Amino acid sequence: MRINTPYQDAQALQARLATRLAAALGEELDSLPHDIGERLRIAREQAVSRAREVRSQQRAGAVAPAVVAVGASTAALGGPSLWWRRLAAVLPLLVLLGGLALIADRTTHEQVRAAAEIDSVLLADDLPPAAYSDPGFAEYLKTQP
Repeated sequence: MRINTPYQDAQALQARLATRLAAALGEELDSLPHDIGERLRIAREQAVSRAREVRSQQRAGAVAPAVVAVGASTAALGGPSLWWRRLAAVLPLLVLLGGLALIADRTTHEQVRAAAEIDSVLLADDLPPAAYSDPGFAEYLKTQP
């Protein structure tokens, strides 16, 4: 009895899906204009050749590239580089922490600025000292423009 690994199961599932998609696309190919059909044929041939290259590299023990060229644009990240992946995983966290630190700093400055504004108004105002001990003084501060 042969036991399939999850990788083999995923490969079999991908192969079945590819077969179904190819059959469905093949049925509709006759109804498309000739130029679109040719572009699709060329793209299909390129995809098959790239898939063959990847499979041959995997069989030979080589590491497949992390990103494969698609269309006219390419991104060559190469094989698994641990420091690059770790940096890519940690970078969003560092950006988030930096943003939170900036927000906390700005909030603190706003609170200090508001307290300084209230203090300057109180020092510039002509109130008797007894007014500061009045229980309604907090309400007075809130109603001031």
